[in-house]
Amino acid sequence: MSAYPRGVFSASLTPLNADLSPDHATLLGHCKHLIAEGCDGIALLGTTGEANSFSLDERKAILAAMVEGGIAPGRLLPGTGVCALPETIALTKHALSLGVETVVMLPPFYYKGVSDDGLVAAYSHVIETIGDARLKVVLYHIPPMAQIPITFGVVERLLAAYPDTIVGIKDSGGELDHMVKLAQTFPTLSILAGADPLLLPLLGQGGAGCITATSNLVAAELKTIFLNHADPEKADLVAAAQAKIVGTRNKGNSYPQIATLKAMLAQKSGHDGWRRVRPPHVALDDAQFAALAAI
Repeated sequence: MSAYPRGVFSASLTPLNADLSPDHATLLGHCKHLIAEGCDGIALLGTTGEANSFSLDERKAILAAMVEGGIAPGRLLPGTGVCALPETIALTKHALSLGVETVVMLPPFYYKGVSDDGLVAAYSHVIETIGDARLKVVLYHIPPMAQIPITFGVVERLLAAYPDTIVGIKDSGGELDHMVKLAQTFPTLSILAGADPLLLPLLGQGGAGCITATSNLVAAELKTIFLNHADPEKADLVAAAQAKIVGTRNKGNSYPQIATLKAMLAQKSGHDGWRRVRPPHVALDDAQFAALAAI
Protein backbone atom coordinates (compact mmCIF):
# COMPACT_ATOMS: atom_id res chain seq x y z
CA MET A 1 0.00 0.00 0.00
CA SER A 2 1.16 3.54 -0.68
CA ALA A 3 2.73 5.06 2.43
CA TYR A 4 1.08 8.42 1.83
CA PRO A 5 -1.52 9.77 2.00
CA ARG A 6 -2.59 7.62 4.90
CA GLY A 7 -4.63 8.74 7.91
CA VAL A 8 -7.28 11.32 8.67
CA PHE A 9 -7.49 14.32 6.36
CA SER A 10 -10.03 17.08 6.80
CA ALA A 11 -11.93 18.38 3.79
CA SER A 12 -11.74 21.83 5.29
CA LEU A 13 -14.50 24.37 5.13
CA THR A 14 -13.46 27.82 3.91
CA PRO A 15 -14.38 30.80 6.12
CA LEU A 16 -15.41 34.04 4.41
CA ASN A 17 -15.13 37.71 5.26
CA ALA A 18 -18.16 39.99 5.17
CA ASP A 19 -17.45 40.78 1.51
CA LEU A 20 -17.40 37.01 0.82
CA SER A 21 -13.65 36.95 0.18
CA PRO A 22 -11.71 34.07 1.77
CA ASP A 23 -10.77 34.72 5.40
CA HIS A 24 -7.16 33.52 5.46
CA ALA A 25 -6.51 34.22 9.14
CA THR A 26 -9.52 32.25 10.38
CA LEU A 27 -8.77 29.40 7.98
CA LEU A 28 -5.17 29.22 9.16
CA GLY A 29 -6.28 28.97 12.77
CA HIS A 30 -8.82 26.30 11.85
CA CYS A 31 -6.22 24.23 9.99
CA LYS A 32 -3.83 24.40 12.95
CA HIS A 33 -6.66 23.36 15.27
CA LEU A 34 -7.55 20.40 13.05
CA ILE A 35 -3.95 19.20 13.08
CA ALA A 36 -3.83 19.58 16.86
CA GLU A 37 -7.04 17.52 17.05
CA GLY A 38 -5.34 14.66 15.22
CA CYS A 39 -5.68 15.30 11.49
CA ASP A 40 -2.74 14.03 9.50
CA GLY A 41 -3.36 16.73 6.95
CA ILE A 42 -5.78 19.20 5.41
CA ALA A 43 -7.46 18.74 2.05
CA LEU A 44 -8.06 22.37 1.15
CA LEU A 45 -10.26 23.55 -1.68
CA GLY A 46 -12.40 20.51 -2.20
CA THR A 47 -16.16 20.23 -2.48
CA THR A 48 -16.70 21.07 1.19
CA GLY A 49 -14.34 24.01 0.84
CA GLU A 50 -16.49 25.56 -1.94
CA ALA A 51 -13.46 25.41 -4.23
CA ASN A 52 -15.37 25.77 -7.47
CA SER A 53 -16.84 29.04 -6.25
CA PHE A 54 -13.37 30.62 -6.09
CA SER A 55 -11.20 32.05 -8.83
CA LEU A 56 -7.76 30.66 -9.62
CA ASP A 57 -6.13 33.66 -7.95
CA GLU A 58 -8.22 33.15 -4.81
CA ARG A 59 -7.32 29.47 -4.71
CA LYS A 60 -3.63 30.21 -5.11
CA ALA A 61 -3.76 32.86 -2.40
CA ILE A 62 -5.50 30.50 0.03
CA LEU A 63 -2.88 27.80 -0.40
CA ALA A 64 0.01 30.27 -0.19
CA ALA A 65 -1.42 31.80 3.00
CA MET A 66 -1.56 28.40 4.70
CA VAL A 67 2.06 27.59 3.82
CA GLU A 68 3.26 31.07 4.78
CA GLY A 69 1.29 30.77 8.01
CA GLY A 70 3.23 27.71 9.10
CA ILE A 71 1.27 24.70 7.84
CA ALA A 72 3.85 22.22 6.57
CA PRO A 73 3.44 21.73 2.82
CA GLY A 74 3.53 17.97 3.35
CA ARG A 75 0.31 18.20 5.37
CA LEU A 76 -1.65 19.89 2.60
CA LEU A 77 -3.66 18.11 -0.12
CA PRO A 78 -5.26 20.90 -2.14
CA GLY A 79 -7.83 20.30 -4.82
CA THR A 80 -6.42 21.38 -8.18
CA GLY A 81 -8.74 19.75 -10.70
CA VAL A 82 -11.02 22.09 -12.68
CA CYS A 83 -12.74 21.92 -16.05
CA ALA A 84 -10.04 23.62 -18.13
CA LEU A 85 -6.81 21.64 -18.31
CA PRO A 86 -4.53 24.71 -18.48
CA GLU A 87 -6.05 25.91 -15.20
CA THR A 88 -5.60 22.50 -13.58
CA ILE A 89 -1.98 22.61 -14.69
CA ALA A 90 -1.54 26.15 -13.34
CA LEU A 91 -3.02 25.30 -9.94
CA THR A 92 -0.94 22.14 -9.66
CA LYS A 93 2.29 23.90 -10.66
CA HIS A 94 1.55 26.59 -8.09
CA ALA A 95 1.14 23.95 -5.38
CA LEU A 96 4.44 22.37 -6.34
CA SER A 97 6.13 25.79 -6.24
CA LEU A 98 5.10 26.02 -2.57
CA GLY A 99 6.48 22.57 -1.79
CA VAL A 100 3.02 20.95 -1.81
CA GLU A 101 3.53 17.72 -3.70
CA THR A 102 0.26 15.80 -3.20
CA VAL A 103 -2.92 17.12 -4.79
CA VAL A 104 -6.48 15.86 -5.08
CA MET A 105 -7.59 16.09 -8.70
CA LEU A 106 -11.12 16.08 -10.04
CA PRO A 107 -11.63 15.01 -13.63
CA PRO A 108 -12.82 17.70 -16.05
CA PHE A 109 -16.46 17.56 -15.06
CA TYR A 110 -18.55 19.88 -17.19
CA TYR A 111 -19.11 17.59 -20.17
CA LYS A 112 -21.01 14.44 -19.22
CA GLY A 113 -20.83 10.96 -20.69
CA VAL A 114 -17.16 11.27 -21.60
CA SER A 115 -15.22 8.11 -22.40
CA ASP A 116 -12.47 6.43 -20.44
CA ASP A 117 -10.16 7.39 -23.29
CA GLY A 118 -11.07 11.03 -22.72
CA LEU A 119 -10.39 10.93 -18.99
CA VAL A 120 -7.10 9.11 -19.43
CA ALA A 121 -6.08 11.69 -22.03
CA ALA A 122 -7.00 14.54 -19.70
CA TYR A 123 -5.06 13.26 -16.70
CA SER A 124 -2.15 12.23 -18.92
CA HIS A 125 -1.94 15.70 -20.46
CA VAL A 126 -1.82 17.33 -17.04
CA ILE A 127 0.83 14.97 -15.66
CA GLU A 128 3.04 15.08 -18.73
CA THR A 129 2.77 18.84 -19.19
CA ILE A 130 3.80 19.44 -15.60
CA GLY A 131 6.61 16.93 -15.93
CA ASP A 132 7.64 17.07 -12.27
CA ALA A 133 8.72 13.85 -10.57
CA ARG A 134 7.63 15.25 -7.21
CA LEU A 135 3.95 15.33 -8.19
CA LYS A 136 1.62 12.89 -6.42
CA VAL A 137 -2.02 12.72 -7.52
CA VAL A 138 -5.01 11.47 -5.56
CA LEU A 139 -7.82 10.88 -8.06
CA TYR A 140 -11.13 12.35 -6.91
CA HIS A 141 -14.12 10.08 -7.57
CA ILE A 142 -17.33 11.92 -6.70
CA PRO A 143 -20.05 10.93 -9.17
CA PRO A 144 -22.93 12.35 -7.11
CA MET A 145 -21.48 15.83 -7.65
CA ALA A 146 -19.25 15.70 -10.74
CA GLN A 147 -21.41 13.09 -12.52
CA ILE A 148 -18.18 11.87 -14.09
CA PRO A 149 -17.06 8.58 -12.49
CA ILE A 150 -13.44 7.54 -12.48
CA THR A 151 -13.80 3.95 -13.58
CA PHE A 152 -11.62 1.01 -12.65
CA GLY A 153 -10.39 0.99 -16.23
CA VAL A 154 -9.24 4.60 -15.99
CA VAL A 155 -7.44 3.91 -12.71
CA GLU A 156 -5.74 0.83 -14.13
CA ARG A 157 -4.48 2.67 -17.20
CA LEU A 158 -3.25 5.72 -15.30
CA LEU A 159 -1.53 3.59 -12.68
CA ALA A 160 0.23 1.58 -15.38
CA ALA A 161 1.40 4.75 -17.13
CA TYR A 162 2.29 6.81 -14.04
CA PRO A 163 2.97 4.40 -11.16
CA ASP A 164 5.02 6.96 -9.23
CA THR A 165 2.48 9.76 -9.67
CA ILE A 166 -0.94 8.18 -9.06
CA VAL A 167 -0.91 7.45 -5.33
CA GLY A 168 -4.52 7.25 -4.22
CA ILE A 169 -8.24 7.70 -4.77
CA LYS A 170 -10.66 9.75 -2.74
CA ASP A 171 -13.93 7.88 -3.11
CA SER A 172 -16.92 10.11 -2.40
CA GLY A 173 -19.40 7.87 -4.15
CA GLY A 174 -20.82 6.80 -0.79
CA GLU A 175 -20.72 3.08 -1.54
CA LEU A 176 -18.56 1.00 0.80
CA ASP A 177 -18.47 -1.97 -1.59
CA HIS A 178 -16.95 0.23 -4.28
CA MET A 179 -14.25 1.47 -1.89
CA VAL A 180 -13.42 -2.06 -0.77
CA LYS A 181 -13.18 -3.27 -4.35
CA LEU A 182 -10.80 -0.39 -5.12
CA ALA A 183 -8.62 -1.37 -2.17
CA GLN A 184 -8.59 -5.01 -3.26
CA THR A 185 -7.97 -4.24 -6.92
CA PHE A 186 -5.30 -1.58 -6.40
CA PRO A 187 -3.41 -2.53 -3.23
CA THR A 188 -0.60 -0.05 -3.92
CA LEU A 189 -3.01 2.90 -3.84
CA SER A 190 -4.28 4.78 -0.80
CA ILE A 191 -8.06 4.39 -0.87
CA LEU A 192 -9.58 7.22 1.16
CA ALA A 193 -13.22 7.28 2.27
CA GLY A 194 -15.09 10.45 1.41
CA ALA A 195 -17.83 9.77 3.99
CA ASP A 196 -16.99 9.90 7.68
CA PRO A 197 -18.98 6.84 8.88
CA LEU A 198 -17.29 4.64 6.26
CA LEU A 199 -13.78 5.15 7.63
CA LEU A 200 -14.22 2.40 10.23
CA PRO A 201 -15.45 -0.40 7.94
CA LEU A 202 -13.04 0.61 5.17
CA LEU A 203 -10.00 0.38 7.43
CA GLY A 204 -10.78 -3.25 8.06
CA GLN A 205 -10.83 -3.93 4.30
CA GLY A 206 -7.54 -2.37 3.24
CA GLY A 207 -8.45 1.31 3.20
CA ALA A 208 -5.86 3.96 4.00
CA GLY A 209 -7.97 6.59 5.75
CA CYS A 210 -10.39 9.38 4.89
CA ILE A 211 -10.85 12.85 3.48
CA THR A 212 -14.14 13.97 4.97
CA ALA A 213 -16.34 16.95 5.71
CA THR A 214 -17.53 16.20 9.24
CA SER A 215 -13.89 16.03 10.30
CA ASN A 216 -14.18 19.81 10.64
CA LEU A 217 -16.08 18.98 13.85
CA VAL A 218 -15.01 15.46 14.89
CA ALA A 219 -11.36 15.17 13.89
CA ALA A 220 -10.36 13.70 17.25
CA GLU A 221 -12.96 10.93 16.99
CA LEU A 222 -11.88 10.02 13.47
CA LYS A 223 -8.27 9.79 14.62
CA THR A 224 -9.37 7.60 17.52
CA ILE A 225 -10.90 5.19 15.04
CA PHE A 226 -7.87 5.28 12.75
CA LEU A 227 -5.49 4.47 15.58
CA ASN A 228 -7.58 1.90 17.45
CA HIS A 229 -9.90 0.17 14.97
CA ALA A 230 -7.95 -3.09 15.01
CA ASP A 231 -7.50 -3.31 18.80
CA PRO A 232 -10.20 -5.49 20.42
CA GLU A 233 -9.44 -3.93 23.78
CA LYS A 234 -10.38 -0.51 22.40
CA ALA A 235 -13.70 -1.65 20.93
CA ASP A 236 -15.80 0.46 23.31
CA LEU A 237 -13.68 3.54 22.64
CA VAL A 238 -14.01 3.03 18.90
CA ALA A 239 -17.77 2.45 19.15
CA ALA A 240 -18.24 5.67 21.11
CA ALA A 241 -16.20 7.62 18.57
CA GLN A 242 -18.17 6.11 15.69
CA ALA A 243 -21.48 6.99 17.36
CA LYS A 244 -20.42 10.63 17.72
CA ILE A 245 -19.21 10.73 14.11
CA VAL A 246 -22.49 9.30 12.80
CA GLY A 247 -24.58 11.59 14.97
CA THR A 248 -22.62 14.67 13.94
CA ARG A 249 -22.81 13.76 10.26
CA ASN A 250 -26.57 13.18 10.53
CA LYS A 251 -26.95 16.58 12.16
CA GLY A 252 -24.83 18.06 9.38
CA ASN A 253 -27.36 16.78 6.87
CA SER A 254 -30.28 18.56 8.54
CA TYR A 255 -30.11 21.27 5.88
CA PRO A 256 -27.80 21.67 2.84
CA GLN A 257 -24.53 20.21 4.04
CA ILE A 258 -21.99 22.97 3.50
CA ALA A 259 -24.15 25.70 5.01
CA THR A 260 -25.09 23.40 7.89
CA LEU A 261 -21.54 22.37 8.69
CA LYS A 262 -20.51 26.01 8.64
CA ALA A 263 -23.35 26.86 11.02
CA MET A 264 -22.33 24.01 13.32
CA LEU A 265 -18.73 25.25 13.31
CA ALA A 266 -19.95 28.77 14.08
CA GLN A 267 -21.85 27.39 17.06
CA LYS A 268 -18.92 25.33 18.24
CA SER A 269 -16.28 28.04 17.82
CA GLY A 270 -18.35 31.08 18.73
CA HIS A 271 -17.17 32.76 15.50
CA ASP A 272 -20.32 33.83 13.68
CA GLY A 273 -18.39 34.55 10.48
CA TRP A 274 -18.29 30.83 9.77
CA ARG A 275 -21.97 31.05 8.78
CA ARG A 276 -21.13 32.82 5.53
CA VAL A 277 -21.21 30.90 2.24
CA ARG A 278 -20.56 32.09 -1.27
CA PRO A 279 -23.52 32.01 -3.66
CA PRO A 280 -25.04 29.95 -5.12
CA HIS A 281 -24.95 28.38 -1.65
CA VAL A 282 -27.28 30.04 0.85
CA ALA A 283 -26.54 30.39 4.56
CA LEU A 284 -28.96 29.04 7.14
CA ASP A 285 -31.42 31.69 8.29
CA ASP A 286 -31.77 32.55 11.96
CA ALA A 287 -34.65 30.15 12.53
CA GLN A 288 -32.74 27.27 10.97
CA PHE A 289 -29.62 28.24 12.91
CA ALA A 290 -31.55 28.14 16.17
CA ALA A 291 -33.22 24.84 15.27
CA LEU A 292 -29.84 23.34 14.45
CA ALA A 293 -28.45 24.40 17.80
CA ALA A 294 -31.34 22.62 19.52
CA ILE A 295 -30.60 19.25 17.89
